[in-house]
Amino acid sequence: MSQHILILYYSRNGATKAMANRIAQGVESTGMQAKLRTVPEVSDGIAHNQPIVPDSGDLFVHKNDLKSCAGLALGSPTRFGNMACALKYFIDSTSGEWLSGALVDKPASVFTSTGSMHGGQESTLLSMMLPLLHHGMVIAGLPYTHPELHNTTTGGSPYGATHYAHGSNSEKLSEDERTLCFAQGQRLATLAQKLTS
Repeated sequence: MSQHILILYYSRNGATKAMANRIAQGVESTGMQAKLRTVPEVSDGIAHNQPIVPDSGDLFVHKNDLKSCAGLALGSPTRFGNMACALKYFIDSTSGEWLSGALVDKPASVFTSTGSMHGGQESTLLSMMLPLLHHGMVIAGLPYTHPELHNTTTGGSPYGATHYAHGSNSEKLSEDERTLCFAQGQRLATLAQKLTS
């Protein structure tokens, strides 16, 4: 069994990517490897075609990344209370992995970023869990044993890490958000190690 956690995200302005990087640090604090992957923009085929490999940043995800991972952290900015279409487009293409049971019994967590305090963070996290449950994954949230969930005035949720991207530093995570992202990565990796031992 693989000893890496796949951190699959879509980020437009950098906030969700910053969260993914911090979650990766939490994963790697346990001795497991974090594999960061993203998805391409959805194109109508008229405006522009995208390269197969991005010009910069993390590589685009491949379905083999799902098969080989020991766990999955799925992240997206909020779009009207739901995940961004670029990430949903990829998730909707995974029926082959669903049929083969490639993700069954692997732990998963979700994370999101919004531009406004009440911009649909929790509904986005809950809606992101649905396809993971269909895949037979074991969903791991953030327990209230993390004091940051009680004290935060920015992002944070028992359903998964969140970020409130406001002002000119939209990708800059607060200390509570950084702590919760790290804890989410750490918990996901620890659960993966327990489930594969």
